[in-house]
Amino acid sequence: MKLLVLGGTGFVGRAVVHEARTRAHHVTVLNRGHRPPPPGVTALTGDRTAPDGLAALAGGTWDAVIDTWSAAPTAVRDTATALRGRAGHYTYVSSRSVYTGGDDAPCTEDAPVVDASPHSDGTTGYAEAKRGAELAAEQFFDGPVLLGRAGLILGPHEDIGRLPWWLHRLAAGGPTLAPGPRDLPLQYIDARDLANFLLDAAAAGHTGAYNVVSPSGHASMGDVLEVGNEVTGGKADLRWTAPEAILAAGIEPWIELPIWLPPGPDHHFMHCGDVSRALAAGLTVRPVRDTVADTWTWLRSIGGQAPQRPDRPVVGLDPAREAALLF
Repeated sequence: MKLLVLGGTGFVGRAVVHEARTRAHHVTVLNRGHRPPPPGVTALTGDRTAPDGLAALAGGTWDAVIDTWSAAPTAVRDTATALRGRAGHYTYVSSRSVYTGGDDAPCTEDAPVVDASPHSDGTTGYAEAKRGAELAAEQFFDGPVLLGRAGLILGPHEDIGRLPWWLHRLAAGGPTLAPGPRDLPLQYIDARDLANFLLDAAAAGHTGAYNVVSPSGHASMGDVLEVGNEVTGGKADLRWTAPEAILAAGIEPWIELPIWLPPGPDHHFMHCGDVSRALAAGLTVRPVRDTVADTWTWLRSIGGQAPQRPDRPVVGLDPAREAALLF
Protein backbone atom coordinates (compact mmCIF):
# COMPACT_ATOMS: atom_id res chain seq x y z
CA MET A 1 0.00 0.00 0.00
CA LYS A 2 0.82 3.65 -0.28
CA LEU A 3 0.36 4.60 3.35
CA LEU A 4 0.18 8.02 4.98
CA VAL A 5 0.91 8.09 8.72
CA LEU A 6 -0.02 11.31 10.49
CA GLY A 7 2.58 11.33 13.25
CA GLY A 8 4.99 8.44 12.89
CA THR A 9 7.83 9.33 15.28
CA GLY A 10 6.27 8.79 18.71
CA PHE A 11 4.98 5.60 20.28
CA VAL A 12 2.05 4.16 18.33
CA GLY A 13 2.91 5.98 15.13
CA ARG A 14 6.46 4.68 15.28
CA ALA A 15 5.17 1.11 15.65
CA VAL A 16 2.82 1.57 12.70
CA VAL A 17 5.63 2.85 10.49
CA HIS A 18 7.97 0.02 11.50
CA GLU A 19 5.40 -2.70 10.85
CA ALA A 20 4.38 -1.07 7.57
CA ARG A 21 7.99 -1.00 6.40
CA THR A 22 8.41 -4.71 7.21
CA ARG A 23 5.49 -5.32 4.83
CA ALA A 24 7.19 -3.27 2.11
CA HIS A 25 4.49 -0.59 2.12
CA HIS A 26 5.44 2.81 0.74
CA VAL A 27 5.17 5.07 3.79
CA THR A 28 4.81 8.83 3.99
CA VAL A 29 4.80 10.54 7.39
CA LEU A 30 3.58 14.04 8.22
CA ASN A 31 4.54 15.61 11.53
CA ARG A 32 6.06 18.75 13.01
CA GLY A 33 9.61 17.50 12.49
CA HIS A 34 10.62 17.68 16.14
CA ARG A 35 12.19 14.21 15.99
CA PRO A 36 14.16 12.49 13.24
CA PRO A 37 11.91 10.64 10.78
CA PRO A 38 11.95 6.84 10.76
CA PRO A 39 14.26 5.31 8.14
CA GLY A 40 12.89 4.41 4.74
CA VAL A 41 9.96 6.84 4.65
CA THR A 42 9.02 9.98 2.77
CA ALA A 43 9.07 12.64 5.49
CA LEU A 44 6.81 15.69 5.20
CA THR A 45 6.72 18.52 7.73
CA GLY A 46 3.61 20.35 8.86
CA ASP A 47 1.99 21.64 12.02
CA ARG A 48 -1.66 20.58 11.88
CA THR A 49 -2.65 23.36 14.26
CA ALA A 50 -1.33 26.05 11.87
CA PRO A 51 -3.37 27.53 8.99
CA ASP A 52 -1.03 26.07 6.36
CA GLY A 53 -0.08 22.97 8.31
CA LEU A 54 -1.34 20.54 5.65
CA ALA A 55 0.31 22.23 2.68
CA ALA A 56 2.89 19.45 2.35
CA LEU A 57 0.10 16.97 1.52
CA ALA A 58 -0.99 18.90 -1.58
CA GLY A 59 -1.24 16.68 -4.65
CA GLY A 60 -0.49 13.43 -2.86
CA THR A 61 -2.66 10.32 -3.01
CA TRP A 62 -2.65 7.32 -0.71
CA ASP A 63 -4.36 3.97 -0.36
CA ALA A 64 -4.75 4.37 3.38
CA VAL A 65 -4.24 6.92 6.15
CA ILE A 66 -3.51 6.21 9.83
CA ASP A 67 -3.99 9.21 12.08
CA THR A 68 -2.54 9.16 15.62
CA TRP A 69 -3.65 12.67 16.67
CA SER A 70 -4.73 13.10 20.29
CA ALA A 71 -5.46 16.80 20.71
CA ALA A 72 -8.02 19.20 19.20
CA PRO A 73 -10.56 17.43 16.93
CA THR A 74 -10.35 20.34 14.49
CA ALA A 75 -6.99 18.98 13.29
CA VAL A 76 -8.63 15.68 12.30
CA ARG A 77 -11.57 17.54 10.76
CA ASP A 78 -9.26 19.66 8.58
CA THR A 79 -7.09 16.69 7.59
CA ALA A 80 -10.07 14.49 6.69
CA THR A 81 -11.43 17.34 4.59
CA ALA A 82 -8.11 17.90 2.83
CA LEU A 83 -7.80 14.19 1.97
CA ARG A 84 -11.25 13.81 0.47
CA GLY A 85 -10.88 12.09 -2.90
CA ARG A 86 -7.16 11.48 -2.31
CA ALA A 87 -7.14 8.51 0.09
CA GLY A 88 -8.89 5.17 -0.02
CA HIS A 89 -9.32 4.51 3.72
CA TYR A 90 -8.96 6.52 6.93
CA THR A 91 -8.06 5.04 10.33
CA TYR A 92 -8.22 7.16 13.43
CA VAL A 93 -6.39 5.82 16.50
CA SER A 94 -8.89 6.57 19.23
CA SER A 95 -9.33 5.37 22.80
CA ARG A 96 -11.71 3.33 24.93
CA SER A 97 -11.89 6.48 27.05
CA VAL A 98 -14.67 7.69 24.72
CA TYR A 99 -17.16 5.43 26.55
CA THR A 100 -19.15 6.86 29.43
CA GLY A 101 -18.74 3.69 31.51
CA GLY A 102 -20.96 2.78 34.43
CA ASP A 103 -22.32 -0.47 33.00
CA ASP A 104 -21.75 -3.78 34.76
CA ALA A 105 -21.51 -5.65 31.45
CA PRO A 106 -18.20 -5.75 29.51
CA CYS A 107 -18.03 -2.60 27.39
CA THR A 108 -18.75 -3.22 23.69
CA GLU A 109 -18.37 -0.84 20.75
CA ASP A 110 -22.08 -0.06 21.04
CA ALA A 111 -21.80 1.31 24.59
CA PRO A 112 -22.74 4.97 25.19
CA VAL A 113 -20.03 7.51 24.41
CA VAL A 114 -19.33 11.01 25.72
CA ASP A 115 -20.83 14.07 24.08
CA ALA A 116 -18.34 15.77 21.79
CA SER A 117 -17.95 17.96 18.72
CA PRO A 118 -15.69 17.65 15.67
CA HIS A 119 -15.27 21.42 15.84
CA SER A 120 -13.79 21.46 19.36
CA ASP A 121 -10.56 23.36 19.87
CA GLY A 122 -9.33 20.74 22.33
CA THR A 123 -10.03 22.62 25.55
CA THR A 124 -12.32 19.82 26.70
CA GLY A 125 -11.09 16.61 28.33
CA TYR A 126 -9.20 13.74 26.74
CA ALA A 127 -12.31 11.60 26.20
CA GLU A 128 -14.17 14.45 24.53
CA ALA A 129 -11.18 15.22 22.31
CA LYS A 130 -10.91 11.61 21.15
CA ARG A 131 -14.64 11.31 20.52
CA GLY A 132 -14.71 14.65 18.69
CA ALA A 133 -11.89 13.44 16.46
CA GLU A 134 -13.82 10.24 15.73
CA LEU A 135 -16.78 12.33 14.60
CA ALA A 136 -14.48 14.52 12.52
CA ALA A 137 -13.09 11.53 10.63
CA GLU A 138 -16.53 10.02 10.05
CA GLN A 139 -18.22 13.25 9.00
CA PHE A 140 -15.56 14.94 6.90
CA PHE A 141 -13.76 12.09 5.12
CA ASP A 142 -15.57 10.81 2.03
CA GLY A 143 -14.46 7.18 2.24
CA PRO A 144 -14.41 4.26 4.68
CA VAL A 145 -13.35 5.12 8.24
CA LEU A 146 -12.11 2.81 10.98
CA LEU A 147 -11.95 3.86 14.63
CA GLY A 148 -9.30 1.92 16.57
CA ARG A 149 -10.34 2.37 20.20
CA ALA A 150 -7.18 1.31 21.96
CA GLY A 151 -6.98 0.52 25.66
CA LEU A 152 -3.85 0.66 27.81
CA ILE A 153 -0.89 0.64 25.38
CA LEU A 154 2.45 -0.84 26.43
CA GLY A 155 5.64 -1.97 24.73
CA PRO A 156 9.00 -0.65 23.51
CA HIS A 157 9.19 3.14 22.95
CA GLU A 158 6.40 3.82 25.46
CA ASP A 159 6.40 7.56 26.19
CA ILE A 160 3.89 7.56 29.07
CA GLY A 161 6.21 5.77 31.49
CA ARG A 162 3.95 3.10 32.99
CA LEU A 163 5.79 -0.12 32.21
CA PRO A 164 9.20 1.62 32.17
CA TRP A 165 8.62 2.85 35.73
CA TRP A 166 7.79 -0.63 36.95
CA LEU A 167 10.83 -2.13 35.25
CA HIS A 168 13.16 0.46 36.78
CA ARG A 169 11.59 -0.10 40.19
CA LEU A 170 11.98 -3.87 39.92
CA ALA A 171 15.56 -3.51 38.73
CA ALA A 172 16.34 -1.43 41.82
CA GLY A 173 15.44 -4.47 43.93
CA GLY A 174 14.64 -4.83 47.60
CA PRO A 175 11.21 -4.97 49.25
CA THR A 176 8.78 -3.83 46.55
CA LEU A 177 5.15 -2.87 46.92
CA ALA A 178 3.17 -5.19 44.64
CA PRO A 179 -0.46 -4.05 44.41
CA GLY A 180 -2.84 -6.96 44.71
CA PRO A 181 -4.55 -9.14 44.25
CA ARG A 182 -1.83 -11.00 42.41
CA ASP A 183 -4.31 -12.56 39.96
CA LEU A 184 -5.99 -9.22 39.14
CA PRO A 185 -6.78 -9.44 35.41
CA LEU A 186 -5.24 -6.86 33.09
CA GLN A 187 -6.23 -5.76 29.61
CA TYR A 188 -3.69 -3.94 27.46
CA ILE A 189 -2.31 -3.89 23.92
CA ASP A 190 1.30 -4.00 22.82
CA ALA A 191 1.83 -1.08 20.43
CA ARG A 192 3.19 -3.51 17.83
CA ASP A 193 0.03 -5.65 17.99
CA LEU A 194 -2.07 -2.49 17.69
CA ALA A 195 -0.06 -1.48 14.62
CA ASN A 196 -0.51 -4.89 12.99
CA PHE A 197 -4.26 -4.81 13.58
CA LEU A 198 -4.62 -1.31 12.14
CA LEU A 199 -2.62 -2.20 9.03
CA ASP A 200 -4.54 -5.44 8.49
CA ALA A 201 -7.87 -3.70 9.02
CA ALA A 202 -7.00 -0.91 6.59
CA ALA A 203 -5.92 -3.40 3.93
CA ALA A 204 -9.17 -5.32 4.41
CA GLY A 205 -11.25 -2.13 4.26
CA HIS A 206 -12.83 -2.63 7.68
CA THR A 207 -14.96 0.22 9.00
CA GLY A 208 -16.55 1.30 12.25
CA ALA A 209 -15.31 1.09 15.82
CA TYR A 210 -13.14 -1.66 17.29
CA ASN A 211 -11.97 -2.11 20.88
CA VAL A 212 -8.31 -2.88 20.21
CA VAL A 213 -6.91 -4.40 23.37
CA SER A 214 -6.10 -7.88 24.65
CA PRO A 215 -8.83 -10.10 26.06
CA SER A 216 -9.36 -9.46 29.76
CA GLY A 217 -7.04 -11.70 31.76
CA HIS A 218 -4.54 -12.12 28.92
CA ALA A 219 -2.17 -11.19 31.74
CA SER A 220 -2.49 -10.50 35.45
CA MET A 221 -0.75 -8.00 37.70
CA GLY A 222 1.30 -10.92 38.96
CA ASP A 223 2.36 -11.89 35.44
CA VAL A 224 3.62 -8.39 34.64
CA LEU A 225 5.54 -7.89 37.88
CA GLU A 226 6.96 -11.40 38.13
CA VAL A 227 8.13 -11.46 34.51
CA GLY A 228 9.43 -7.93 34.97
CA ASN A 229 11.37 -8.98 38.05
CA GLU A 230 12.83 -11.94 36.21
CA VAL A 231 14.03 -10.00 33.15
CA THR A 232 15.51 -7.18 35.24
CA GLY A 233 17.64 -9.50 37.35
CA GLY A 234 15.34 -10.96 40.01
CA LYS A 235 16.40 -8.50 42.72
CA ALA A 236 12.95 -7.36 43.86
CA ASP A 237 11.17 -8.89 46.84
CA LEU A 238 7.55 -8.55 45.76
CA ARG A 239 5.35 -7.73 48.76
CA TRP A 240 1.78 -8.38 47.60
CA THR A 241 -0.45 -5.90 49.37
CA ALA A 242 -4.23 -5.75 49.60
CA PRO A 243 -5.95 -2.91 47.74
CA GLU A 244 -7.59 -1.75 50.97
CA ALA A 245 -4.20 -1.11 52.60
CA ILE A 246 -2.92 0.76 49.54
CA LEU A 247 -5.96 3.00 49.35
CA ALA A 248 -5.93 3.61 53.11
CA ALA A 249 -2.34 4.88 52.75
CA GLY A 250 -3.57 7.48 50.22
CA ILE A 251 -1.60 6.00 47.33
CA GLU A 252 -3.20 6.90 44.01
CA PRO A 253 -3.98 4.00 41.65
CA TRP A 254 -2.90 4.33 38.00
CA ILE A 255 -0.69 7.37 38.65
CA GLU A 256 1.47 6.40 41.64
CA LEU A 257 1.10 2.70 40.86
CA PRO A 258 0.97 2.63 37.06
CA ILE A 259 -1.25 0.09 35.28
CA TRP A 260 -2.92 -0.94 38.56
CA LEU A 261 -6.52 -0.19 39.45
CA PRO A 262 -8.15 -1.83 42.50
CA PRO A 263 -11.09 -4.16 41.93
CA GLY A 264 -14.20 -2.07 41.37
CA PRO A 265 -15.92 0.01 38.67
CA ASP A 266 -12.77 1.68 37.32
CA HIS A 267 -10.94 -1.63 37.03
CA HIS A 268 -13.97 -3.25 35.40
CA PHE A 269 -14.14 -0.48 32.82
CA MET A 270 -10.42 -0.42 32.01
CA HIS A 271 -9.56 -4.12 32.20
CA CYS A 272 -12.77 -6.01 31.39
CA GLY A 273 -13.85 -4.68 27.99
CA ASP A 274 -15.39 -6.77 25.21
CA VAL A 275 -12.93 -7.34 22.34
CA SER A 276 -14.81 -10.01 20.42
CA ARG A 277 -15.25 -7.78 17.37
CA ALA A 278 -11.53 -7.10 17.04
CA LEU A 279 -10.65 -10.76 17.59
CA ALA A 280 -13.09 -11.77 14.85
CA ALA A 281 -11.41 -9.24 12.56
CA GLY A 282 -7.99 -10.80 13.16
CA LEU A 283 -6.52 -9.16 16.27
CA THR A 284 -3.68 -11.21 17.74
CA VAL A 285 -1.74 -10.42 20.92
CA ARG A 286 1.74 -11.53 21.87
CA PRO A 287 2.64 -13.10 25.22
CA VAL A 288 3.16 -10.79 28.17
CA ARG A 289 6.78 -11.96 28.41
CA ASP A 290 7.53 -10.55 24.95
CA THR A 291 6.10 -7.14 25.80
CA VAL A 292 7.89 -6.89 29.14
CA ALA A 293 11.24 -8.30 28.03
CA ASP A 294 11.36 -6.28 24.81
CA THR A 295 10.56 -3.09 26.72
CA TRP A 296 13.44 -3.78 29.12
CA THR A 297 15.79 -4.48 26.21
CA TRP A 298 14.80 -1.16 24.62
CA LEU A 299 15.26 0.75 27.89
CA ARG A 300 18.76 -0.63 28.30
CA SER A 301 19.58 0.23 24.68
CA ILE A 302 18.81 3.91 25.31
CA GLY A 303 20.54 4.14 28.66
CA GLY A 304 17.43 3.64 30.76
CA GLN A 305 15.74 7.03 30.41
CA ALA A 306 12.45 6.64 28.56
CA PRO A 307 10.93 9.63 26.74
CA GLN A 308 8.09 11.42 28.53
CA ARG A 309 5.16 12.98 26.72
CA PRO A 310 4.71 16.55 27.99
CA ASP A 311 0.92 16.26 27.86
CA ARG A 312 0.78 13.28 30.24
CA PRO A 313 1.44 13.20 33.99
CA VAL A 314 4.67 11.70 35.30
CA VAL A 315 3.84 8.39 36.95
CA GLY A 316 5.41 6.45 39.80
CA LEU A 317 5.52 6.09 43.57
CA ASP A 318 7.93 8.05 45.74
CA PRO A 319 10.26 5.61 47.58
CA ALA A 320 9.46 7.17 50.94
CA ARG A 321 5.73 6.60 50.47
CA GLU A 322 6.38 3.03 49.42
CA ALA A 323 8.56 2.39 52.46
CA ALA A 324 6.00 3.94 54.80
CA LEU A 325 3.46 1.34 53.75
CA LEU A 326 5.83 -1.64 53.65
CA PHE A 327 7.56 -0.96 56.94
